Amino acid sequence: MIYLDYAATTPADPRVVEKMLAYLGHDSCYANPASRSHMLGWQAEAAVESARKQIATGLHCDVRELVWTSGATEANNLAIKGLAEYFADQNDPRKHIVSSATEHKAVLDACTYLETKGYEVTFVRPDDQGVVTPEILEEVVRPDTLLVSVMHVNNETGVINPIKELAEFIKSKGIFFHADCAQSAGKLPLDLSEIPADLVSLCAHKIYGPKGIGVLFVRRSADFQLVSQIHGGGHERGMRSGTLPTHQIAGFGEAFRLSLDEMDGEQSRIESLKKRFVDALQGVDMIVNGEGAMSVAGIVNLSFPGVDGQMLLTALPNLAISSGSACNSASMAPSHVLKAMGLSDELALSSLRFSFGRFTTDADVDNAAAVLKDALLKMQS
Repeated sequence: MIYLDYAATTPADPRVVEKMLAYLGHDSCYANPASRSHMLGWQAEAAVESARKQIATGLHCDVRELVWTSGATEANNLAIKGLAEYFADQNDPRKHIVSSATEHKAVLDACTYLETKGYEVTFVRPDDQGVVTPEILEEVVRPDTLLVSVMHVNNETGVINPIKELAEFIKSKGIFFHADCAQSAGKLPLDLSEIPADLVSLCAHKIYGPKGIGVLFVRRSADFQLVSQIHGGGHERGMRSGTLPTHQIAGFGEAFRLSLDEMDGEQSRIESLKKRFVDALQGVDMIVNGEGAMSVAGIVNLSFPGVDGQMLLTALPNLAISSGSACNSASMAPSHVLKAMGLSDELALSSLRFSFGRFTTDADVDNAAAVLKDALLKMQS
């Protein structure tokens, strides 16, 4: 099996696994980090805070601005619903939220949920390359707009939104700004001292860390207190209750540190793998979705006119690839991302996502391209 689905999840780096093991066994630092009555608890708490500092250093933010969550999905829900509920409790009249039609389901569904609570949500379409621009947002923000939520890197196409410019524009309007950065953390520079976002979501399993752990950046200077979505103990300064998983948090910190330390060389190598793959497919009828936009190194989304994407997947049993987001992999409907970019149902249903990562080799790319090309030439003929 050749794994080209790194955008869905990544294998944990062996160095991360080694770090995690130090907090799992009976002879390790396994105590509850909230147990402050004995040394083992203090040691676990120290590990948690060390990881928090690793991530804060990489993001150029204060350690007190990071709240542990179970992943980016929970972080997105806490950011969007927690903010809306806080201002509803303050009897704030602003009930309008803006997001993009190409967001991850964790954002789309959180916004749709708020519609059932009396909020009006505007989902803007990006340009034809999948990019959300300040000009697009300017057309829809209103005096009663409370929050704008736009992702940094699209998980299906790899297209990069100009997150700094978007945040600056939205903040100039006195509106709160949230960014889902699950696909950009560890792959692109993310300096939160320069990007004026109020809320930013990240997770570990996209950067060779463990599943089940994420973090939400909550800017301390922002004038709000998120309403907790999980109650039971008041952990994380009252924003997220629950016993902290020391081993996962330590793994997240180590994975984030490694990704930053190795970012330039790793992303350059992965970019070359993507180019090698696309070049090897010359001769087949295909479209690179989002080709004219800036994109992250490891993701390419290809449409193959006249070919059914699901049928193509069945013809490639030894390739681990996807027809879009892993959260929608059971759906036979065309990708909402590609539809929002203007693709027809037929073209969207002919699309596959290929994503490369730290452990992808030249041989993986060459073999995958050869198998794919052979199947495509047969199907398109």
